[in-house]
Amino acid sequence: MPDLSSFAITRKWSASHPDRIQLYSLPTPNGVKVSILLEETGLPYEPHLVRFDNNDQLSTEFLSLNPNNKIPAILDPDGPGGQPLALFESGAILVYLADKAGRFIPAAGAARYESLQWLMFQMGGVGPMFGQLGFFHKFAGKDFEDKRPRDRYAAESRRLLGVLDRHLSGRAWIMGEDYGIADIATFPWINNLIGFYGAGDLVGFADFPQVQRVLAAFMARPSVQRGLLIPARPPEP
Repeated sequence: MPDLSSFAITRKWSASHPDRIQLYSLPTPNGVKVSILLEETGLPYEPHLVRFDNNDQLSTEFLSLNPNNKIPAILDPDGPGGQPLALFESGAILVYLADKAGRFIPAAGAARYESLQWLMFQMGGVGPMFGQLGFFHKFAGKDFEDKRPRDRYAAESRRLLGVLDRHLSGRAWIMGEDYGIADIATFPWINNLIGFYGAGDLVGFADFPQVQRVLAAFMARPSVQRGLLIPARPPEP
């Protein structure tokens, strides 16, 4: 049985199954990328809820694994060379887990770099822009009288949706016929944009039929439906 006691994070979130990948997360768009991939691959894992309402992400234990105090993060007891591996940043985790499972990312060649290209499109564009739009449309920023920041992020989000919509024309998934980590990274953010953020009308989501089509296919996958709820949030008081 692997010994994870040298990792400080296990003192706050004890591992009931230390032979499994330990997932420290919250069901947000970035968090569910990893839980969805884990569900898709069938890799054994143990989820741990990182509660922002308790500032868990700022605890000494969590910072020992991710000094950037963001979810998700993982601890794999069976990393490269059989040694434990701690990772943060959702994009890096997706690449690592897909490689570990031998699924959802091409092993080599041009297709691998094209997959990484679209993963970076999400990491550098879709996530940051949609997240800022959510702040200015749903959260504290919605009370700002000056709507120029909101409109700037709405326009950029719409532009990104247009890029993706044109790319998806004639394709089942971002990489063509093959579902992969680019889809797993991107579509939770789109689902969040029109669902939780309620910004579908603001960005004119009805104008992007290819994105709508692929989002529906993504949301219909059983592994996606499970992963969107992992780790389970605590019940409302």
